[in-house]
Parts: sequence; C-alpha cells; structure tokens
Amino acid sequence: MAVRTRSLVLLFLALASGVAAAWLSLSYLRRETQPLLNPGTTAGKAIVAAKDLPVGATITEQDVRVVDWPGNAVPAGLIATPQEAIGRGLMAPVKLNEPLLDSKLAPRGAGGGMAVIIEPGKRALSLRVDDVVGVAGFVQPNTRVDILLTMGAQGAGGEQTTKAILQNIPALAIGQTTQTNAQGQAQVVPVVTVLVSPEQAETLALASSQGRIQMAMRNQLDTLPIKTQGTRVSALLGPFRPGLSPWGSCDHLAAHSGHGRDDRGRVPRRRAEHHPVHPTQAP
Repeated sequence: MAVRTRSLVLLFLALASGVAAAWLSLSYLRRETQPLLNPGTTAGKAIVAAKDLPVGATITEQDVRVVDWPGNAVPAGLIATPQEAIGRGLMAPVKLNEPLLDSKLAPRGAGGGMAVIIEPGKRALSLRVDDVVGVAGFVQPNTRVDILLTMGAQGAGGEQTTKAILQNIPALAIGQTTQTNAQGQAQVVPVVTVLVSPEQAETLALASSQGRIQMAMRNQLDTLPIKTQGTRVSALLGPFRPGLSPWGSCDHLAAHSGHGRDDRGRVPRRRAEHHPVHPTQAP
C-alpha cells in the first residue's frame, strides 16, 4: 500500500511540474512577442513613396504619403514632412512604400530630369546606335561598356582599323527614358546616353563622325582598364609562316588528290605509280 501511495504522489508531482513549466513558457513567449505585435511607441513620422518613382522624377504631393515610423532605428536623412520632398528631383529610383531619404533627392532648386543624376565634372552624351551597336538591346541604365571605333583606310596603303578608345563607361539612359521597360526585358536602343568626362566627350563626338562605333558590355565588377593595340585587317589571318604546304589543310589535299580520309581520319599517302622499262631503254 505504501509503494502504491508513493507512486501516486510521484505521478502527481510530475504532472504539476509539467503544467507549471508549460504555463511559465507560455507567459514568457507572450511577454516577448507583445512588443513585436504592438510596438507601443513610434519614432515619429516618415514620408514614403505612394507609387514607383523613376530616377529624375520631380516629387509632387500625389507621389508621397505620411506614415508612422515604428521603433527607435531611424535611418539618417529620413524625410519626415512632405514639404521637405515636394519639388525635389529623385537621384535614384524609389519603389512603392519605400521611405524617402535626403541622399536620394537632388538639392532644392536643381529641378528634375537627367540633369540631377549627372555627377559634378561629368557630361551626358547621347549616341545614336542600332541593335548591334547597343549589344542587342542589353545595354541598360547602370551598365558599363567599352566603346570601340572602326575606321577605314587612312592614306595610301592604309588598312581598316578597330580599337577600344574608351573603357568602363557607365550608361545613364536608353532611348528617351532612364528606365527599362515594365517587363524588365531587353529593348532595342536607338539612343544610348553615357556619362563621360569633358575630354572623353570630345573624343567620342569626333569618333562618331569619323567612323563606326560599337559598344562592348563589361562585368559590373570588372573596372580595371586594359591596354590594347587595336587590330587591322591584315592581322586577322595572322602572319605568313614559311614551311606550310601551299595546298592548305589536309582536307584540301584529300579533295585534290582523289583520295578521302581513311577510317581513322588520316589522309592516305599516294603510292608511286610503276612505269615498266621499255626494252629499247634497257642499258
């Protein structure tokens, strides 16, 4: 009887301990999740975009709305009132409900459009290109390209030459817009606007009038310049190397000898023909 009583007591204590542990765990979780569900206090007001806004757009009253900014982590330069943003141009694209920061807005009075994204000391130069020059429409804003110039023969004995004249040039805009299409697909680029220095703008303007320019896309992380000597038409086939057969390749020899390749892909040697000696020619 004593053993049975002791077992019941131990079972009751185990159940009571389990219930107490579950209650304490539930109370702890409720206390920890309550601030997440209801922050309680806000850091203040913030201005967010009421719709997707492209770079260069001038902020209007319909483009923004005021929301409460929860917590104490406030980004530096957070715009708190509509008056701080209205009338200023965007220097970077902004998505729906994204907070507006002072670093993304042009100074008041600078206006909007492409002028607000041109860095000091730089120039925006537009080039007329086709789908081949513009890398089949894959040249888009913020991509970087090398610009190649192909010129015809200069003077007597000259040859057509191609050389990279500018490297690591950022593209600002495509056509008449600074944004890609709504589907995010590559598009034909009749005009590409690039960001260059004044000296590069002079070089590029002269090159576009003297020959044909073409763009070569670069990896965004590949920013180191590469020195090239350019290439000429005579260099495409390489220099003449003495000792090569004037007949060309083995396939050419096989075609002219009347023999094809054997089962191992080799050109069989032609056997020497036997010419019998005439009796009058015997010594």
